[in-house]
Amino acid sequence: MNGPSEPEESSAGNGTRRLPVVMEKGAAPDPDGGLDQSRSSAAYDPVPVLAEDEGGRAHRFWSVRRAPAVLVALVVLAVSGPLLYDIAAVRADRPAMAWRRRLADWAARHAVDDAVVLTGAGVAVALGIWLIVLAVTPGLRDVLPMRRASAAVRAGLDRSAAALVLRDRAMEVPGVQSVRVRMGRAKVAVRAVSHFRELDDVRADLDAALGAGIKELGLAGQPGLSVHVGRAARKR
Repeated sequence: MNGPSEPEESSAGNGTRRLPVVMEKGAAPDPDGGLDQSRSSAAYDPVPVLAEDEGGRAHRFWSVRRAPAVLVALVVLAVSGPLLYDIAAVRADRPAMAWRRRLADWAARHAVDDAVVLTGAGVAVALGIWLIVLAVTPGLRDVLPMRRASAAVRAGLDRSAAALVLRDRAMEVPGVQSVRVRMGRAKVAVRAVSHFRELDDVRADLDAALGAGIKELGLAGQPGLSVHVGRAARKR
């Protein structure tokens, strides 16, 4: 049977010579003559850790918005396809399609200030504004950006998960019977029901516990805190 592994040696003549071991400068040698793996990894494979201000500003996550993109693509395809075909047919000395002739006759019979024309224009403007808002806003309102300790890492926290964590912290406060937490991007609204203790004492403990809990979430922008404590309704 093979015994415990020993440091590898190489023979030179009648004696033996231990192979050289690379160690960190200033480190104490290992009692067993081996290499301290943790110190060697820290010395020769360093992982840079950036300070909070060096990680960069944490921006909101952008939504993919597949449904609006597919809807716009289908509308553009449905409108531009037949129109381009009809224009090419007219250029080839063929009569225009019936729907285009009916549309031209309808536009000739209705003035610009007609109610139907104004309604259609209003709908088109509303759709255009909606598409512009989708294009310039990030979306994903349910994901809260977290502080960036590294420029290569981005993290986000779901608002429902953050609300659940704060709810658990609030339920640990003595005197709290039930809690409802509404987690927003700029404000956390908490409504608690207390069945014993003074309401001011319960509110003060909730402010302290939830304030610490919000800091421990590691969010990029710390939201404000609003706490309301009341008594449970008495049953008649």
